[in-house]
Amino acid sequence: MTLQRLSNSIGPMETKTIQIRVSAEVAEQFEAASEEDRRKMEALLSLYLDDLTQEKPSLEEIMESMSDYAQSKELTPEILESILNDA
Repeated sequence: MTLQRLSNSIGPMETKTIQIRVSAEVAEQFEAASEEDRRKMEALLSLYLDDLTQEKPSLEEIMESMSDYAQSKELTPEILESILNDA
């Protein structure tokens, strides 16, 4: 999916300007970029920062979810061990 299609699928969103520290080289490249490329970089950075700030499940929650899934598929500890030993 292109960035433009991604942007269109997300739709308009409220934005706010922030200041962040970057290397001098990155700042120069950003300042030299076209307005369109700047918007693309801002959109990518916004998505990246959004991903970084989302609450992630703990390892315990992931393991619990995996256990629940295995049980729902009737995978006993013996079957799981057999699968792991065959791999």
